[in-house]
Amino acid sequence: PHEFAGNSADFSYAVHTLYIDSPDLCLYGATVNGDKNRFKLRVRFYDNGADAPAYFEVKRRRNECISKLRAKVRRDAVEPLLAGEWPQLRHLVKPDAKHYFALQEFSRLMRQLRAVPCSHVGYRREAWMSQGNNSLRLTFDRQVQCEPQFIGRLHAKVNGGCTVEPFDKQVIFELKFTNRMPSWCLELIRAFGLVRGGAAKYAAGVALMGEHRLSNRG
Repeated sequence: PHEFAGNSADFSYAVHTLYIDSPDLCLYGATVNGDKNRFKLRVRFYDNGADAPAYFEVKRRRNECISKLRAKVRRDAVEPLLAGEWPQLRHLVKPDAKHYFALQEFSRLMRQLRAVPCSHVGYRREAWMSQGNNSLRLTFDRQVQCEPQFIGRLHAKVNGGCTVEPFDKQVIFELKFTNRMPSWCLELIRAFGLVRGGAAKYAAGVALMGEHRLSNRG
C-alpha cells in the first residue's frame, strides 16, 4: 500500500485538487480538443490541517509522455500565491532549488494565462506501489466529485451544493510507471481485456457542470 493509505482499512485516502484555468477555460479546451502538447495547473492537498502542505503542480503531456513539476508549499502561502504574489523561498515548506523552480514555472504560466481558481475536485484513491521505490504505482480512484470554486482557500471537503459526479460508480484505474512497464502488467492488461482511455476529472466535471458556469464567471 502507498504510505498515505497504510493505516486505512480500505487502503485508500482522500485526494483534493484545486484546478487553475484562464477566464476562457483554455486549459480545459486543450484537453477536450485532445491537443498533443498541453498542461494543467493545479494545487493538490490532502487534509485541512493548518500545517498540512499544498502541492503546486504543472502537469504536462507531450504526445504520450507525462511529466510533472511539483512544489511543496506552506499552507499560509497558498492564497497569496494564487492571488498573484511572486514566489519566494519562504513560501516553500523546505527551501529547495527544484521545488522553487516548479513554483516559479507555475506562477509564470498562471500570470501568462491570467488564470485563477476554477474547480475543486475530490475523490478517494486506493494506491499500491513497488517496494523500495516509486517506479511503479497502481491506483484506483472512486467517488469523484467536482464543484465550482473561484477562491484560493483550500478545504478538504466537497460541499455538495453544486456538486457533480462525472464518473458515477465507475472506478478509474491507472498504471503509472517510469522507464518500462513490467511484463506482469502487460499480462494483467491482456487477462482483463483492458483498453487505454482518458479519464480527465477536471474536464469531465466542467462538461457536466456546464462551461457557462465556469467560463468568465458572468
